[in-house]
Amino acid sequence: MIYADNAATTRISDLALAKMLPFLQEQYGNASSQYSLGVKAKRAIAQARRQVAAAIGAESSEITFTSGGSEANSWVLRGAADFFKEEAIHIVTSSIEHHSVLNACHALERFGAEVTYLPVDNCGVVAVGKLIAAIKRNTKLVSIMLANNEIGTIQPIAEIGQYLHSRGILFHTDAVQAVGHIPVKVSELRVDFLTASAHKFNGAKGTGILYKRSGVALPNLVFGGEQEHGARAGTENVAGIVAAGYAIEESAGVIADESRRLSAMVKNTVEGIKEKIPSMKVNGDSECRLPGIVNLGFDGVSGESLMHLLDLKGICVSTSSACASGKDAPSHVLLALGLSEQHAKSAIRISYGRYNADEDVKEIVLAIRDAYDKITAGK
Repeated sequence: MIYADNAATTRISDLALAKMLPFLQEQYGNASSQYSLGVKAKRAIAQARRQVAAAIGAESSEITFTSGGSEANSWVLRGAADFFKEEAIHIVTSSIEHHSVLNACHALERFGAEVTYLPVDNCGVVAVGKLIAAIKRNTKLVSIMLANNEIGTIQPIAEIGQYLHSRGILFHTDAVQAVGHIPVKVSELRVDFLTASAHKFNGAKGTGILYKRSGVALPNLVFGGEQEHGARAGTENVAGIVAAGYAIEESAGVIADESRRLSAMVKNTVEGIKEKIPSMKVNGDSECRLPGIVNLGFDGVSGESLMHLLDLKGICVSTSSACASGKDAPSHVLLALGLSEQHAKSAIRISYGRYNADEDVKEIVLAIRDAYDKITAGK
């Protein structure tokens, strides 16, 4: 099998797995217990919090662990709306956000919040000028993702953050697809909230990360005990949190080398396919994007058909975000770029990761060429 859908999830690293296993077996104590087994679990969580904080340039007190990126995103959106519930609240986001942000915004609209969904250009970039023009007197929160999960386009978050900071408007960035793959420092981005998910950077599924800038208020997500600074009660997922700490530390240490390697793999993939299928197009920004993600459109060919033919050869790619798979509707991200419904449905996403090799590129290129020929043979 060749797995090339790392934007959906990644294989847990050997180090992260080795570090988490003891907390599922020998060191399985509850971190809230006072005896030594529980104290060891509590210390392990504290260490992971320091590891995550160091990786994104935060303080450990600013890190809260959640069940995943979607929970963290929902917490920020719903929490901000709840905090300002006595006022008319206006939220600004983009049309290509992850569904955990978009659907949270749709839900808040039903409760009276006003939401502006900013358009993007044909590369998937939010224009800073349009964002500034959308700001109103009652704008309380702006949520723009750092990097898109379908096309990999990176947004000008630092520039946006600088403006919003000067206006005193809260700023959240969904960095689920970016953390562990490009350098991310919260002080440079000027964000108040940043969310991430461990399984996107070779950690375990079921552990998310919320960065909340010191001094910024956010209502509790879960009431109960004092876990996670008293803001998210419930017994912690110690093993997953430990894995997240080591996975982000490990990923941060190889970002530069991996970025060069994955960028070269994407370049070779695009060139190899275009050599035989010159009509193939890259969707999104061809330069300012995550190193391992590329979204390809094949005019007149179903992306779903390509995906299934590749699957028969043991190659895993996707047609859209995993959270949107199973729906017949075309990708909202690709439609936002200005693509027609037909062109949006012709796309596949290839996303390379740490455990892909150059040989995978050759196999994928050949398989796509073969699948394309089979589909178009009868046309």
